[in-house]
Amino acid sequence: MTWLLLFDTAFRLLSAGQLLLIALVVGRSMAPARIRSATVLLLVCVAAYLANVAPTLHMQQSRLWPVIQLASQSAPLALWLFAHRIFERPIDRRLGLAAVAVSLLCWGAFVYSQYVSHAWPAIADGAMHLTSLLLACHAIVIAIAERGDDLLEKRRMFRTGFVVLVGFQTLGIVVAETWYGAERGFTWLMLLQSGTTLITVMAFGAVMLSANAELLFDAQASPAARSGLSPGEHVLKLKLDAAMAGGLHRSSGLTIGVLAEKLGVPEHRLRALINQRMGYRNFSAFLNAHRIADARAWLGDPAKVALPVLTIAMDLGYGSLAPFNRAFRDATGQTPSEYRRSAILDPEKG
Repeated sequence: MTWLLLFDTAFRLLSAGQLLLIALVVGRSMAPARIRSATVLLLVCVAAYLANVAPTLHMQQSRLWPVIQLASQSAPLALWLFAHRIFERPIDRRLGLAAVAVSLLCWGAFVYSQYVSHAWPAIADGAMHLTSLLLACHAIVIAIAERGDDLLEKRRMFRTGFVVLVGFQTLGIVVAETWYGAERGFTWLMLLQSGTTLITVMAFGAVMLSANAELLFDAQASPAARSGLSPGEHVLKLKLDAAMAGGLHRSSGLTIGVLAEKLGVPEHRLRALINQRMGYRNFSAFLNAHRIADARAWLGDPAKVALPVLTIAMDLGYGSLAPFNRAFRDATGQTPSEYRRSAILDPEKG
């Protein structure tokens, strides 16, 4: 089995090296800071995991092992954070803080076990694996739920595929480690894990180290709209404008697929029009532009001053008050209540 362990170690080191190289490239890129930091964190944590579990490297004997262990066990948490950032989902702070707290407590138990008690912390190990399982599952759910928002087809497929693939690999690792225990004595299983990871990393690196890095992240600003619509695009834009004027954007749960069906056009043509011709980064930005315009008009209307903000949010198609407040603040720099007060009491400023 010695040669299998050598192959396993080689695969892990190759994967970790490529991940760190990709992290360096992403860290020096022009991606938005929130996406850049989340991507680098995920890549570094996965690299730490690959080194930490390699049986021939004996990372536990290194002085840096506590840091490597913390990064290693934080990989599922980093994936969860990455999924939120890449799909522009707001992070539930309570869930995030709970996951961080569990991770730190488990890490403390592992460090205590390594240097003091020398007894395997079974409870901490179970808590860590359960948390990792939940985080990976949630990351996959986010990727699938948000897969239709991106207006660029290739980037949409890549982002979704990347998160889902890494998520399922994480699930496989968690299940295998839970089933076989901490000894990791099954060399074939270790080799299978390191081999599939190397293939995934090489495929990811082929994209990230090429000119197609925009498949992972987007620029801060929306792309500039291109002028000169073709006759077909002009007709489609007239249909779209008419639908928006009729209030279709206020429909709850409206997706670009549903909108394309109502307009009677192929979805890819509608995506291209909204992104490349109208300059919207994603479908949510397009919807919010129309919904917030309506919200500003309604909040500034004295005849609707008694209408609750929650009612306005629901009438505009938002499922709850929180996403409406967030979208409104991003667009205007004010909360809906602040904007209403300003618009009603001081119309010239509003």
